[in-house]
Amino acid sequence: MLSTPLSGVAPIAPTPFDEYDEVDYAGQARVIDFMIDAGVDAICILANYSEQFSLTDDERERLTGLILEHVGGRVPVIVTTSHYSRKVAAERSRRAQQAGAAMVMLMPPYHGATIRPDESDIVGFFAGVADAIDIPIMIQDAPVSGVNLSAAFLARLAREIELVQYVKVEVPGAAAKLRDLIAQAGDTLPGPFDGEESMTLLPDLDAGATGTMPSALQPDLLGAIVQRYRSGDRPGAVVLYERPLPLILYANRQCGLRACKALMHEGGIIACERTRPPTPLLHPATRAGLVELARRLDPLVLRWAR
Repeated sequence: MLSTPLSGVAPIAPTPFDEYDEVDYAGQARVIDFMIDAGVDAICILANYSEQFSLTDDERERLTGLILEHVGGRVPVIVTTSHYSRKVAAERSRRAQQAGAAMVMLMPPYHGATIRPDESDIVGFFAGVADAIDIPIMIQDAPVSGVNLSAAFLARLAREIELVQYVKVEVPGAAAKLRDLIAQAGDTLPGPFDGEESMTLLPDLDAGATGTMPSALQPDLLGAIVQRYRSGDRPGAVVLYERPLPLILYANRQCGLRACKALMHEGGIIACERTRPPTPLLHPATRAGLVELARRLDPLVLRWAR
């Protein structure tokens, strides 16, 4: 359980695989240790950037137990429990809480490109999940779901469902949406977060975001930005933000979820950077560009295992 509202940097842990596309559980433990040493405020697991869509149910369960046991309370762990079925999402969330999760994160229910419930059924979905647990819920407002969650509707969910206390906004115009959402939800939403590799971190902080959920590519650099901003030194935060922005943009637009694995492999944290097919490896030229940008910044991901 969280004793105070979560804020700061809560990156997504990638799921490492070996050359046979099997989960590298020992590598997963190293990923977690790196993230904690990088000074993260929390860790999110089994999210899209964890390739949750390519994991079996058994692998999900084993990863949840292994990670929560390995973290051992050092930082809060957010477990992603998204599913179209309210029953399955509620059961996943209940098991995550039993395993020690501090929070669960879910996208609104969707299936494929066309199956979307209406707003009343989305309310019932999150209410059903809330009925199964006693820990906070973060709603992931992401384009991948194809579900339009207006600021007014998200604020309604926060007002009507007590456990809906966090929203991760990672849509175009995130700062404007966060500002509108915060104004409408007020104290019922203590945790407005952004995502999308913290690409718009500064405008989102200006809009009132209290946290960010990027990949685990450069949590040390992002943490310094957030800390500087929260200390009242916005000009200093802007200077720090401008340094990693080229890497943030390159990772987000050229590499996606593969960027973090590539740099973790480059730095020796994981033994293999494979993603499960059909997701391909990065083109060598794209990977080289990523590493070149990263080396200019000297992030912990390239030094931690050395």
